[in-house]
Amino acid sequence: MLKVGVVSLKLEQMWNMIQEFFTNLYLWSGMLCYAVSIILWMVVLSKVNVSLAYPFLSIGYIITAVLAYFLVNEPFTLQKCIGIAVICAGVIILTYSKDFSP
Repeated sequence: MLKVGVVSLKLEQMWNMIQEFFTNLYLWSGMLCYAVSIILWMVVLSKVNVSLAYPFLSIGYIITAVLAYFLVNEPFTLQKCIGIAVICAGVIILTYSKDFSP
């Protein structure tokens, strides 16, 4: 949302930029999603060990890569697929390591 909103801004004159910023629904939607993610992160941290919660943040990279492909037509390359596989493997390894057992 933020990417689409910022790309649509016309940064020619300061007044126009400010006016467009406050009327751009994509920017507001992106900021709302960001605020919700902060609230959800605080809830997760209140219930889960930090050492378990932080690896799951990397799942956001996977979601972002997939959404970027579908929503803003960013390329989904072999390198991205390999990176996503490495992230998934890392999260799985960390999740099942003995450090996280109660």
